[in-house]
Amino acid sequence: MSIPHIKLKDRQIQPSVIQKVPAKFSSHYKIVPVELNDSTLTIAMADPLDVRALDDIKLLLGVNVEAVLASELEIEEAIRKYYGVGAETLESMVSKETVSREIIREREKIEDVENLAEDASIIKFVNQILSEAVKDRATDIHLEPFEDELRTRFRIDGMLYSINIPATIRYFHPAIVSRVKIMANLNIAERRLPQDGRIKIKVDENELDLRVSIMPTAFGEAVHIRILSPSFFLELKKLGLLPEDLAIIEQVIHKPHGIIFVTGPTGSGKSTTLYACLAHINANAVKIITIEDPIEYQLRGANQIQVNPKIGLDFAAGLRHILRHDPDIMMVGEVRDYETAETAIRSALTGHLVFSTLHTNDAAGAITRLLDMKIEPFLVSSSLECLIAQRLVRLICPKCKEPVKSKEDILRQLKDEKIDLDKAAFYEGKGCEECRFTGYRGRTAIYEILNINEPIRRMVLEQASSQQIKQKAVSLGMRTLRQDGLQKVFSGLTTYSEVLRVTQQEELPEG
Repeated sequence: MSIPHIKLKDRQIQPSVIQKVPAKFSSHYKIVPVELNDSTLTIAMADPLDVRALDDIKLLLGVNVEAVLASELEIEEAIRKYYGVGAETLESMVSKETVSREIIREREKIEDVENLAEDASIIKFVNQILSEAVKDRATDIHLEPFEDELRTRFRIDGMLYSINIPATIRYFHPAIVSRVKIMANLNIAERRLPQDGRIKIKVDENELDLRVSIMPTAFGEAVHIRILSPSFFLELKKLGLLPEDLAIIEQVIHKPHGIIFVTGPTGSGKSTTLYACLAHINANAVKIITIEDPIEYQLRGANQIQVNPKIGLDFAAGLRHILRHDPDIMMVGEVRDYETAETAIRSALTGHLVFSTLHTNDAAGAITRLLDMKIEPFLVSSSLECLIAQRLVRLICPKCKEPVKSKEDILRQLKDEKIDLDKAAFYEGKGCEECRFTGYRGRTAIYEILNINEPIRRMVLEQASSQQIKQKAVSLGMRTLRQDGLQKVFSGLTTYSEVLRVTQQEELPEG
């Protein structure tokens, strides 16, 4: 029919052309302006034979229109790319006489903001933000007010990315925050104190648990939303463990008693590893009780307790009560203080298998951390079974993966790693639409597994430093985080620069 077909992904459309078509027209008719020549505007449509829509567009825009064919999916992506998330919603709100920019700026009364938060357009816009975050595989949403903008960012694969949203969003900041507060059952009238809450939503048949944190700043309230999927967690075999490390963990988690710590910074996947371990040993013959803050995943067959400090239910208090319920296996979300650490360790000594987390840089550092909490060395030595340190590294995007052209720089940096580099192959992602031109898509874990054996127990009793313990463990065959990461590099899963980024604080033991 002589209608040209174009791929919008391969085109860069000029801002002056985009401005010719308002966001609400583009969204309503599912069109994207492509180019403007003299008085003729070329537009991409999923159905270029829709004569009625073409006549409407000509009348509304006052220019000659020429239609070309593009897929509906590419048109929707282009609308988000060029106009921003929820652009048509914001445009319609700004155009309302009752909600002009001046009125929104002057609105300080709580009841006015509350009424605006219940407006269908605000509700729709907040839902669009949440839906876009889930679609982009984001784990966190950040809304941060500044003097002249409301910055919106998603954390995807551990990195923060700014999201294209029209600048007019800043006029609706109080209403957006109030809408989030309403969803999380928080106090709308309280703007001076931080608040925390939770929201349950359903996106594409997936139930999601959102942890909401509101924090007052100089230019208004900042919003952070953590996105959790309670029904999703990985199996032990899918965590990215090397076969020999998987064998060690499978052996340790089947022991009848002892304590296993997973260490690492916030967001390093500790909870996922713990749940994978619990799911692996979950059976009708054992009783599992967990105490968490918050309950990130739902584990069928386990009794899960949510910490509530307001009523005195903290980790230590919950742990004492758990012991009265005859558990075989316990999981403590985090060991933060002496009381929790001592109760957990004594539980491990009295015939329970205990899992927990600590915030330390490496596996050996967990021993020093426990001793710093004033736990007796003999208790630490006799109760510990295994220490697992972990980090998350980004995976090379499979769509744009290619061999590294020049690897001399990498080989020069690796010359001290004591690894056979003759046959080492290195890959990278050149960047594509699928990975937001970063070269990475998805994440896997790298591990440092310190199995507590007799030589290590003796060093704990002697209160050796974490560096000495690490050196001994490496001499007995332990792989450090950096070395485990390099195995993932040689397997073509990630890049050397990515492993270096997450292990840059690591000091490799000498000898």
